[in-house]
Amino acid sequence: MKNNLIAIVNIRIFDGTGAPVLNNGVVLVENGVIKDVGSSGSVSVPDSAEVIDAKGKMLLPGLIDAHLHLQGFRSGDFVKEPLLTPFGVFVARAARDAESLLNSGFTTVVDAGGLVALHLKYAVNEGTVAGSRIVAAGPALSQTFGHGDEHYFPVEWVDYRTTRKFTPFVSLICDGEDECRKAARYALREGADFIKIMSTGGVLSEKDRPEYLQFTIKEIRAIVEEASHAMRIVHSHAQGAKGIKNAIEAGVKVIAHAIYMDEEGFEMAKEKDVVIVPTLAIVEKILEVGKEVGVPEWGLKKSEEVHKVHIETIRKAFKAGVKIAAGTDYIGGWLPQGENAVELKIYVEKVGMSPRDALITATKNAAQAADLADKTGTIEKGKLADLIIVDGNPLENIDILLDKENILLVMRDGKIFKNKLE
Repeated sequence: MKNNLIAIVNIRIFDGTGAPVLNNGVVLVENGVIKDVGSSGSVSVPDSAEVIDAKGKMLLPGLIDAHLHLQGFRSGDFVKEPLLTPFGVFVARAARDAESLLNSGFTTVVDAGGLVALHLKYAVNEGTVAGSRIVAAGPALSQTFGHGDEHYFPVEWVDYRTTRKFTPFVSLICDGEDECRKAARYALREGADFIKIMSTGGVLSEKDRPEYLQFTIKEIRAIVEEASHAMRIVHSHAQGAKGIKNAIEAGVKVIAHAIYMDEEGFEMAKEKDVVIVPTLAIVEKILEVGKEVGVPEWGLKKSEEVHKVHIETIRKAFKAGVKIAAGTDYIGGWLPQGENAVELKIYVEKVGMSPRDALITATKNAAQAADLADKTGTIEKGKLADLIIVDGNPLENIDILLDKENILLVMRDGKIFKNKLE
């Protein structure tokens, strides 16, 4: 960035709030923050400003993936790869993935559990790595025999506090209210931006199923209380209907996956302003290439079981007015970071959203899931200057966002990381 005062002119603005597109707009950025936004003539451009002529292209809020894992995985073999790959290799791969995400227009990502992003975010913040802003959970909290308890390993290899090998997918294993409180505090001590828990079983855990209940309501409430003491929110991996409702009742603010969510769950989510992050893209990808890349048989089988019902559930949730945020659950490699806008394509083609609705899931709603709604997600005065300029109109064709060559400019915190307009 050549100047701490930048004016983007001759731009069409989709601000992410739901307002109509503003033609011939101007955005003024100063010291990393949006100072003013409006139509040409209503915003005064100082002579000292660096002016960027957008040539009539469209400006969007920076995209947000509200649920992924910057793990640097390159295969689907969740048993062998973490055992044979040095931790530093995962970090190096994830750094490249973070750069790819930024170049694809994702200025913020929410890492929903793992060690790599917990460390990588500091390198991004200090400017050593040019990547998306990372909001990281660090080690997730799981009960014994929970979704985060990797059943195929000895438990001492899984629990973050006892393992001697740094691997991407370690958890904090906790049972009972006291252990849950301590685990939440431990995650916060490690630098967690939010707490991630598992309130049901899952598709990619060996010995449980999505319908299995995990953690009691009292245990979840204890975790939520500890998070609130540090002004943090809690996300839950929750796939079965009862486990979803338990999490919402206990105060969880973000529900990931929601495969078997029911009408009662929809109403609870709306009443408590809970955001749902469906992560439809990962199941689609597993069905497409999972066998080839080594996804275990139990993961393939459960993916086939949930695929259609998952899409139907999210379609019903959208029609019911549940707030939905875009997230892919991608981990790198065959789940490629940088192609995350495919989640929006699925929303348009299979869930019944308009492109405008889909864009809001990856901007305004995803910012709420990241607990950054007051800082990013929309183009408004006082918010961080997280902005992208695209070639084409994604309100007419969401596929435009799938090709990073169509992302002409990327600005995060007012700093330009990519500019193909020059």
